[in-house]
Amino acid sequence: MKKSVLSLILLAGLLACNRVIDELSDEGIPNTETNGQDKEEPFATHPKDTVFANAVVISYAAAGVSVSNPYDGKGISVATNGGSVTVHSTLSGVTVHYVLTGTHHNGSFRIYSDATFVIGLNGIDLICSDGPAINIQSRHEASLLLVGGTDNRMIDNNLYADDPEDRKATIFSEGGLDFCGTGRLILKGYYKHAICSDDYVRVSGGNIEILSAYKDGIHANELIAVYGGNLCVNAIDDGIECEDGNVEIEGGDISVQTTGDAGYNTEKADISSSAGIRCSGNFSMAKGNLLITSTGVAGKGISIDGDLTVNDGFVHITTTGQQFRYDRDDSSAKGMKAEGNLTVNGGTIRILTSTTGAEGMESKQTLTINDGTIEIDAWDDAINAGSQISLTGGRIYAYSDTNDGIDSNGPLSLAGGTVVASGSTSPEEGIDCDRNTLKITGGTVVSVGGTSSTPTVAVCTQPSVLYGGTASAGQLVHIQSANGAEVFTFKIPRNYTQMTMLFSALGITMGEAYSLCTDGSMAGGTDFHGLYSGGSYASGTPAYSFTVASMLTSLGNPSVGMGGGGRPW
Repeated sequence: MKKSVLSLILLAGLLACNRVIDELSDEGIPNTETNGQDKEEPFATHPKDTVFANAVVISYAAAGVSVSNPYDGKGISVATNGGSVTVHSTLSGVTVHYVLTGTHHNGSFRIYSDATFVIGLNGIDLICSDGPAINIQSRHEASLLLVGGTDNRMIDNNLYADDPEDRKATIFSEGGLDFCGTGRLILKGYYKHAICSDDYVRVSGGNIEILSAYKDGIHANELIAVYGGNLCVNAIDDGIECEDGNVEIEGGDISVQTTGDAGYNTEKADISSSAGIRCSGNFSMAKGNLLITSTGVAGKGISIDGDLTVNDGFVHITTTGQQFRYDRDDSSAKGMKAEGNLTVNGGTIRILTSTTGAEGMESKQTLTINDGTIEIDAWDDAINAGSQISLTGGRIYAYSDTNDGIDSNGPLSLAGGTVVASGSTSPEEGIDCDRNTLKITGGTVVSVGGTSSTPTVAVCTQPSVLYGGTASAGQLVHIQSANGAEVFTFKIPRNYTQMTMLFSALGITMGEAYSLCTDGSMAGGTDFHGLYSGGSYASGTPAYSFTVASMLTSLGNPSVGMGGGGRPW
C-alpha cells in the first residue's frame, strides 16, 4: 500500500475533531495576565430544559451565582463566593443531582460528599482562574451527565493557587468519574490534565472534546474504560494514561492527537515520550473506533507495560515523530507496543510509521494474530516480537521501508490466514526469525525481501517454494499447476537487485508439477497488497518448471538468511 493512500485513510477520521479545533481555536484562554477572564466573546451555550427531581440547581451568571437547594438544613450546604461554589453533603442512601447551568469566567464548583452523586451539565460555561473548574474532593463515584442538546465548556488556568488538597486537572476527582448522557463537553487543560481521577474514569456516553491539555488528556490511577460516546483528545503528553491499571475500550468513537517530544529523565535514567494511549497494566479493545496520530519526537501510538489485546473494532495509528538520541540511548516512534504479550483476535488495524527507526507493531514477549485485518507500513520492522510470533488466521500485510516485514527473535509459526510480508533489500527479509524454527502448517504466505529465513522442514506440514533472482517494482510472479490452474500471482512491491521470495499455500501439493512465470498481466480479480485472487493471468514468461518433492523447493538463486533449520517446537 502506498504511504499516501494509507495516510488518507488514517487521517479521514480526524476531520470531525479538527473542525472542532478550528471552530474554537480563536477563543480567549485564561492566563496569568487575564486572571482567568476570557478576552473574547462568551462561549455560546444552548441549554435545553431538563427536569431533575429534587435537584440542587446552581446557576452561574456574571453578576454571581444563584442556588436552589431542596436539601438546605437536611444534610447539604452550598456556599458561594463570587463565582466559586462549595458543596458539603453528609447525606447517604440517596443519589443527589447537582445541576450546573449558566456562564461564569472566574468561577468553579467544588464538592465534598459522603455518597455517590450526579453532576448534570446543563449548558454550563465555566472558567476557573486558580484551580479546577470542577473539583471533586470525594472518593465516592461521581457521574457527570451531559444533558442532551446542550453545549458545555470548562477551562482552568496555567497556575493554581496554593491549596493542601490534591488538584491537577480541569475536571478533577478523588473518586471514580463516569461520563454519560448525549450532550457536548469541551475542555481545555492548561495546568496539567484535562480530566483526572485518582481512581477510575469511565466514559459511557456524550460528546467530549479535549481541545488541549498541557500534560495528559485523560489521566487515572486505577482504570480508564470507554463504553460509548464520542471522545476527541488533543494533548501534549499522553492522550489517555492509566498510571497503575488497565485501559479498556468496549465501544465508542475515539480520536487522539499527541504532540509532545521525547526527553531524557535524569532521575530514572530513561527516555520518556508521549503516547496516544499508555498504561502500566493491560490494554484491551472489544469494539469501537480508535484513531491515534502522534507527531512528537519518538511518540508512540499505544504503549502498554502489560499485555495488549484487540478482539474487535477499528484501530488506525500514524506516527510522524523523528528519532530521539541522548548520549548512547535512543528512542524511536512506534505504532503499537507491548512489554508483555500482544494478541489480535479480530478487528481492523492499520498502522503507518514513517520516520527513522519507527516500528509498526511490537511485543517484547509473544505476538499472536488469530484473526482480523492488519495492514502496517513501517520505516523499521513492521511486526516484531522478542519471544515468538504465532500467525493462525486473518489477513496480514507487513511492509518495511528499510528492515524486515515480520521479525521474530524466537520461533515463528504460520498456521493459517493470508500473510504478505515485504522486507527491504539485502540483508533485510520479508520474514526473519534468525536461527530459530520457522514452522509452516497452513495459510497463504508470501514473503519477499533481499533474503529470507527458511522453513524448518522437519516440523512443516505444508510445502513452500523459495525463489530468488532480480526483480522490479510492479513485476508479476505467477505459479500455476501442470493443467494451467492458478496457484499464486504476486506483484513485486519494489526493485530488488537480489530478491528472495518465500511462498506457501494449500495449492502447493507434494508430488505435483508446477511452472513459474514472470512478467505478464492480470485481468480482473482482487488483490491484497499485490497478492491476487481470481482474475486471469496472461502473457507471462516461463522461468522454471518443478515438481514438489519435499517441504521446501528452491528455484533460481535465493539468498538465505539466518532463519530456519532450528529445533522443532
